[in-house]
Amino acid sequence: MTIFKEIITVSLILFAVIDILGSIPVLVDIKTKVGNIHHAKATYTAGFIMLLFLVLGESLLGLIGIDTASFAVAGSIVIFFIALEMILGITLFKSDGNNASNASIVPIAFPLIAGAGTLTTILSLKAEYHYWVIGVAILLNLLLVYFVLKFVPYLEKKLGQGGIDVLRRIFGIILLAIAIKLFKTNLLM
Repeated sequence: MTIFKEIITVSLILFAVIDILGSIPVLVDIKTKVGNIHHAKATYTAGFIMLLFLVLGESLLGLIGIDTASFAVAGSIVIFFIALEMILGITLFKSDGNNASNASIVPIAFPLIAGAGTLTTILSLKAEYHYWVIGVAILLNLLLVYFVLKFVPYLEKKLGQGGIDVLRRIFGIILLAIAIKLFKTNLLM
């Protein structure tokens, strides 16, 4: 496999796991609650987390005595509650005063973008691909993440409240299913 094909393959795998386009209803919902999303801050933070995990992920988890499966189960629980908020139209996560800044880190950068699924995938990809191939794929995905986050207000305007409500519930169900799958897969490991 050529280097270019490897980069494309890893990029597509990460694109599917990060699923930033599928997260648009979640992002619109968060933007509605906090008023603004700091797209650059969220992108940089998610990128830092992903690249840190690429280089030191297993060591960091091992240092504090956490295996990859436990990390994935914890992430699935957070995703589960975000999905419940979307489906039921309730608020479970309360934020404090500096809403937009905090929301750009949690839950957008982590666990929405650089969540347990993404970080576990990065650890898994290390067995088959070179670090720099995964690093380039991460950077390509971060470019897409940045632009989607930047244009959330535009997307919100185009979709309208009715479209957002429908998408929020549909993607809430999908997110719930992903959380349950992630939980089931890693609980038995």
